[in-house]
Amino acid sequence: MSLSPDTLTTISRLQYVATRLKSSFARRDTAVDLVILALVSREHLLFLGPQGTAKSDLVERFAHAIQCETFHYLLTHFTDTAELCGAHHGLLPHPDRTRTRTDGFLPSARIVLLDDVFQINSLMINSLITLLQNRVFHNGFERLTVPLISLFATSRHLPDDLSLRGFSDRFLLRLRLEPVQDAALGELLSKGWALEMGASTPTAPEPSLAPEDLDNLYRALPDVAIAEIAALYQGLLRHLRAEGIDLSDRRIVKGLKLIRAAALLDGRDEATPRDLWPLTHVWSTPEEAVALRDVIQPLIEEAGGPVLEARRPLEDLREELALLVAYAPNLRGEEMFTAHLTALGQLRRDVIFHAPRSNDLLTRLEAEIERILTVMEHQFFHNR
Repeated sequence: MSLSPDTLTTISRLQYVATRLKSSFARRDTAVDLVILALVSREHLLFLGPQGTAKSDLVERFAHAIQCETFHYLLTHFTDTAELCGAHHGLLPHPDRTRTRTDGFLPSARIVLLDDVFQINSLMINSLITLLQNRVFHNGFERLTVPLISLFATSRHLPDDLSLRGFSDRFLLRLRLEPVQDAALGELLSKGWALEMGASTPTAPEPSLAPEDLDNLYRALPDVAIAEIAALYQGLLRHLRAEGIDLSDRRIVKGLKLIRAAALLDGRDEATPRDLWPLTHVWSTPEEAVALRDVIQPLIEEAGGPVLEARRPLEDLREELALLVAYAPNLRGEEMFTAHLTALGQLRRDVIFHAPRSNDLLTRLEAEIERILTVMEHQFFHNR
């Protein structure tokens, strides 16, 4: 079953927004990819690392681009339920019962961002786990279904407290973000200043996207076939167990959802080994992160997916950019432009990883990405 035109259009617009964000933030491409993946698969993402690495800003800008109601809060040990879920008020004609006014608070938001998430009060853990896992909030005597798509959380480190392990496990996806390295300080200063002054706020029309579009993509996940990778996935899980990585049953099943979402976001209705890349972000400990990458990376690269390690020669990167630039005049239609933009984005990741000091190549590549985005704005979005 091929993907519907509406599904392909939504994917195209999501990739456009993602490319805009990648062009606005220094060295945060993987973070953008995982935010999209989390939203489409309706999973939760944990960012680990020091403060000041653009985690919150990135999520808020993405939420704004897709017109999602958000709730953002910094937790402390003293944060109580009312600060997150709203204050109580009487509910007549039963004055002995209370009800929480949730408008503008976490239960009413589609995208939630909680900073220092493991500072959570122990009295709130069970309620938040229920909300994360079942999308349910108990409001007095009522059991309310909440519109939450994904919860994004930040923390400096994983919790040591055993009472927080179950809560931590609800964040299927994890990414550690470090400060931008010395080789990219120029890029950081340029893009960071643009963000600070508001220059990165798009002035041209954004493609029309709404939360319902994400819902439609989520409903399309079962249409993505996994026959090609089913046996490979089982073998991979056995290999990981042999390496001492014993994923929970929950994570094993949800891993298939991530694989399907990766294929869908690449515009395909059948998963291949290249769609295993999200599994490198389902680790529970930093040690598992290294082992997952070592086991999964060769399978991804063999299938033509993004290169996670090893080195590509600089000349190879330059030749690929030249070929993409030469092919650009042949692009026709939104789908071809989106596929071209995806190829440029993958090349950008490779340049950042394999040639971090080649600022001239990165500058030319980003100029080409900006040129393609401008063409897409004029051809596809101005009249919407």
